[in-house]
Amino acid sequence: MEKSGWMVIVNPKAGDGRGLSDWPLISNTMNRNGLEYVCHFTEHKYHTVELTVKAIKEGYRKIVGVGGDGTLHEIVNGIFLQNEVPSQEITVGVIPTGVGNDRARGAGIAEGYNMAIKSLADCNTQLQDSGVAEYYESGVKHVRYMINAAGVGFDADVNEKYNWFKDEGKRGKWRFLQSFTRSIFLYRPKRFTIRADGRVVYKSKLLLATLGIGMYSGGGIISMPDAKFDDSLYDIIIVRMMPRFKMLRFLSNLKNGKPKDDEKLIRIRASVVEISSNPPSGIEIDGEALGMLPAKFSILPMSIRFVILKQDQHLSQQ
Repeated sequence: MEKSGWMVIVNPKAGDGRGLSDWPLISNTMNRNGLEYVCHFTEHKYHTVELTVKAIKEGYRKIVGVGGDGTLHEIVNGIFLQNEVPSQEITVGVIPTGVGNDRARGAGIAEGYNMAIKSLADCNTQLQDSGVAEYYESGVKHVRYMINAAGVGFDADVNEKYNWFKDEGKRGKWRFLQSFTRSIFLYRPKRFTIRADGRVVYKSKLLLATLGIGMYSGGGIISMPDAKFDDSLYDIIIVRMMPRFKMLRFLSNLKNGKPKDDEKLIRIRASVVEISSNPPSGIEIDGEALGMLPAKFSILPMSIRFVILKQDQHLSQQ
């Protein structure tokens, strides 16, 4: 039997513990907005996937993640794993408490909780794209669904170091800064081959390559300023390798969406992207360090229904 309320999945570790410490504030605000919901706290990695599958089997068709990009990533993977209903019949919302919140930031609801909770109460929705990534881990092929962005090169190197800290229980934004600083000095470029819709668009060493459904990656970097959640295409940025002393300034400009060294940039759009490297290199998907290249990324058009802001709310954010 279909249930009318929300299944709320809270990641208590998100944002250095904000998911747990801010839950009283979040739940009180949800109550004031008249939201009907049931809440579960995650207890381990991939628990969100399990809770999502279970919730759908129990009749929930509206699921909200209280967490960051990783929490949303697991919710969407749970939706695609279940066989009860088509993915388009599940509504996904987010109350951002993570470190990066790139998916929520792209939707205009990354700052504060009031706007995110108001969007759940209004429940305006839109069918949007998701992505599917095929990659290898320990020689075994894996498939993951993505809600925002994936990256290789420097991007993945930073993410791998940061995820190591998280797995060790060492969290906080300064850990990300520590990972970033280490990568500035220790990153060793490999030779990458990138194909977009079957055509080779890059074959050389690179600093980074990011492909996204949304415009943000890496915790607020405006990597793909023209990306849209519903255009059935990946926006891809490829950055050629540069001297190490130029990297920090370039990445700072890129974060603001205004890279000045345009000759180092390649921007393209495609529905299928294939990336390989020699030697094999790691990849990150939605802020999670996952497996190794080679990898293939495909778009699943209009495959997930997300909560969006009303038009007047969008205007007030600008």
